[in-house]
Amino acid sequence: MSKTIFITGTSSGFGKLTALTLAKAGYTVLAGMRDTNGKNAAVAKELGALPNINVVDIDITSDESVKRAIDQVLDVYGRIDVLVNNAAVTGFGLLEGYSIDQVRKMFEVNFFGVLRTYDAVLPSMRKAKKGLIINITSGASGHTLPFMIPYFASKFGVESVTEGMQDELAQFGIDNVSIQPGVYPTEMNNGSKAGVHADKPEIVAEYGQIATDKFNALGAALFGKMEAFKMDPQTIADGVLHLVRMKDGSRPLRYPLDAIAQGTDLEFINARAEIKRRWLAKYND
Repeated sequence: MSKTIFITGTSSGFGKLTALTLAKAGYTVLAGMRDTNGKNAAVAKELGALPNINVVDIDITSDESVKRAIDQVLDVYGRIDVLVNNAAVTGFGLLEGYSIDQVRKMFEVNFFGVLRTYDAVLPSMRKAKKGLIINITSGASGHTLPFMIPYFASKFGVESVTEGMQDELAQFGIDNVSIQPGVYPTEMNNGSKAGVHADKPEIVAEYGQIATDKFNALGAALFGKMEAFKMDPQTIADGVLHLVRMKDGSRPLRYPLDAIAQGTDLEFINARAEIKRRWLAKYND
């Protein structure tokens, strides 16, 4: 029986590629995006015309929109087998240069948006005693970098949700996995998609040229590596397909897909898991 898969943020980037890849593989894809009658009307029409794809209007920053979208899908299809939390915004700038409201905007999408979709899909998944939730986080979401602190904080929050929910939902047979991408040439990184950036220029000015030089050096390093390693966003879509095809209960908690890291990401994941195992053992002695 073909799986029914709901994906958020399918108007561009990883989300769009994932929708196309899963539909081509024969799965029923619910391509979630906001503003399907406005700025995303063209891509909504493009995807909606393809076999196995139905476009669903959803704004993950709205409780009502998320509930309405998920209920609509459940009314028509009866179930959601897989949820892919892909929708996100990025942002750059000094932490002190961000207003609290601007950080809140970041978290409304990247963190609270994930909580909203969990709340909407879990009742049906728990009833079915099965399901898969894939959260797209970041290759650096286990640590952080300067000039992207709010972004990484939001993604690390999703990592925490994924890890904790894997235990809480185990009795219901619901798998939770985070895909950890590196730097890929998507609309999120090439500037064509609006980000949530530092919004206090008077503070940024006080940090002066030293901070500007550090920011430019970091950007050059990241984007230089992206080009050198020929990072292809299709890798993430293929990774989602691989996880969907895996046997229930056999999926990894974290699935890094970052050629630039050259294995250090997996090393970090394994080391963290081992330290956590020993930490828990101390508490359970």
